[in-house]
Amino acid sequence: MSAILEVNDVSVTFDGFKAINNLSLSIDKGELRAIIGPNGAGKTTFMDIVTGKTRPDSGKVEWGWPSRNLLKLSVSEIARLGIGRKFQRPTVFEHQTVKDNLILSLNKKRNPVSALFYIASEADLSKVEDLSLEIGLEDSLNRIAGELSHGQKQWLEIGMLLAQDPKLLLVDEPAAGMTMAERKHTTDLLKRTAGKHAVIVVEHDMDFIRRLDCRVTVLHEGAVLAEGSLDFVSKNQEVKNVYLGR
Repeated sequence: MSAILEVNDVSVTFDGFKAINNLSLSIDKGELRAIIGPNGAGKTTFMDIVTGKTRPDSGKVEWGWPSRNLLKLSVSEIARLGIGRKFQRPTVFEHQTVKDNLILSLNKKRNPVSALFYIASEADLSKVEDLSLEIGLEDSLNRIAGELSHGQKQWLEIGMLLAQDPKLLLVDEPAAGMTMAERKHTTDLLKRTAGKHAVIVVEHDMDFIRRLDCRVTVLHEGAVLAEGSLDFVSKNQEVKNVYLGR
């Protein structure tokens, strides 16, 4: 497969601290990748750079075919290219139904005023039905989002991202605060999502990472320390020293 995202020799410094240090990695189209590492390893800064929130001091970040230089684009331009991000805390429209959350997230050209008066078409409703099945909320479409459990809100937010037809999803610590059953549902959801979309998961929960059964990148001090299966990186002595052994 060809890489959909290429990060080459990227560095960024905050107040003398090198948060990202000559970082290079690539993500293939439809790939599921996990990124792990101790606090301060650069995981969040990496996502901030890819989504345009942080500008690096040096390096390249290239996207798609033909390749586009993400470092020259705004946050909104990057989002329109098909890069979606889910933060650790779910951000859904709490007072709207699950169905309305998904309808509002559909990839349509709407300004804030037209969005208020938007009437969903049959095709829109069919897509929302499909999305609800994909995320496992088909029986909750008419529920108010604020009534959902923490895990269900996480699934809804993933569905809201999928409604925008992204090519890449960046998912930050999805297992946090979830029950065991919710974590299993989430790993199944992310594995189903990969293939149709590339998915990068930043997570601390090693059981969650093991269930994802994907390539793992270990970051340390802003650079790649090791890469491969979880079993492979877990045997790396440096990884044990800086992360897994803690």
